[in-house]
Amino acid sequence: MKVLMLATEQRTLSILRSMARTVPFESRKFPVMSRYFYLDLEVGRVAGMGAARGCRRHRFRRASQPSTAPLWAPSPVASVPSTMATAEIVARDLKRSFGTTQAVAGVDLSVERGEIYGFLGPNGAGKSTVTRVLCTLLAPTGGEATVAGFDVATDPDQVRLRIGVALQEAALDPKQTGVEMLRLQGRFYGLSKSDTERRLADLRTLIDIGPALEDRVATYSGGMKRRLDLALALVHNPRVLFLDEPTTGLDPVSRAKVWEEVRRLNAELGMTVFLTTQYLEEADELADRVGIIDHGRLVAEGTPDELKRSIGTDLVVALVDGDPDIARRALEPLPVVERVDVNGPEVTAAVTDGPAAVSPVALALAEAGGGLRVRELSLRTPTLDDVFLSVTGARIADRDGDAEPARTVEEA
Repeated sequence: MKVLMLATEQRTLSILRSMARTVPFESRKFPVMSRYFYLDLEVGRVAGMGAARGCRRHRFRRASQPSTAPLWAPSPVASVPSTMATAEIVARDLKRSFGTTQAVAGVDLSVERGEIYGFLGPNGAGKSTVTRVLCTLLAPTGGEATVAGFDVATDPDQVRLRIGVALQEAALDPKQTGVEMLRLQGRFYGLSKSDTERRLADLRTLIDIGPALEDRVATYSGGMKRRLDLALALVHNPRVLFLDEPTTGLDPVSRAKVWEEVRRLNAELGMTVFLTTQYLEEADELADRVGIIDHGRLVAEGTPDELKRSIGTDLVVALVDGDPDIARRALEPLPVVERVDVNGPEVTAAVTDGPAAVSPVALALAEAGGGLRVRELSLRTPTLDDVFLSVTGARIADRDGDAEPARTVEEA
């Protein structure tokens, strides 16, 4: 694909980073000042990943004449298949491998229009790989997926026109102001000057950055950079917004502000949001439904309340010294206990009536023998982390040291 670029060498990398988003380039020209150059890039190697890492090769050529043609023209709504009338994101047996390592091992999911879908899992579970496939940044090696009614493998340009993406690493030029970046993004999407200014006015009220939009990005805090990145993903008013761990590294106050922005986008615009996160409270707070992924497979799905109810109304949690399997064998026969999970020294008994179950659980543990000693006994309601423990056998924090497989440029 060809994109017209300014030839100022010291700004090239910064502008490349600004371009590193899901933009449907397709051999169009974009005039900048008085010198024009084409930049050859490859789909999926740049969009959303940053030019320094994602671009396998690039070369500059002087263009003959600048073009005034618009960057894109949306396809009519009638072209969207009728079978996808309500589901904005559909994946069937979706797979993605890197060499001999299978990062995504057959994921099936469906996200309805106007829904906030939380994709929850530890580092290395495959959630970012699934997101990149759905955003057309990676090609699937098996199965199929559609976004906004178009296949991510056969109609990637149509998908890109209808999605906004904010990945873990914001691709921002520190030497530009927020307004300059938003205007540049609007021009990349073929918006006229007047349309771009209208979108900027809308985004000023929708995304709370304030007067700092006129300042250089280098002066922004981490939370402000994240909100600017979110605004850049919304310039073209997408139908579906992908947020890949949008609050990673933010302080609690900045995280809460991002949550507020996401809620507002969904409530006021009816935008479908696909949110990947490793923060349990984020999924619990924002998502209408949650899918839990582990080792490349979707292991549980439902509303947060449904998932928590699925493992019991209450939990009696014991921290023990000694063999926790002794505690498991002592608790499983009790009529008040529905299920027992063990994670290191922590033994969790799912029960229907917590207050009534505390005494028999404590008595059974005291009489278990085998040198077992109870250090702490508590009663609480289930969390999504308890759901994760129930379906995977480990807490989500215990898996955060894992990493998704490294990819060569050719594999990416």
